[in-house]
Amino acid sequence: MSPNAPTSDSHPTWFRSTYSNGAGGECVECASTDTRTSVRDSKADGRPVMSIPNTAWTTFVQALKQSWLRQSAAKGQRRR
Repeated sequence: MSPNAPTSDSHPTWFRSTYSNGAGGECVECASTDTRTSVRDSKADGRPVMSIPNTAWTTFVQALKQSWLRQSAAKGQRRR
């Protein structure tokens, strides 16, 4: 995901992952503000939003990246 510059907490700018193909698949939208990151279902933007502190969001994304890297490395070792 490539976040936009933080905006004020009252007017977040929503964005989708660069991996999203725009065909309405399984996708979420995120918005970063000065203090929080919010996540919502891209197909139901009127529904409730999950909002967490930016520090928690950064930790979450880093954990996902590390897990993906470990899984990719393990798959590469099995193919040899």
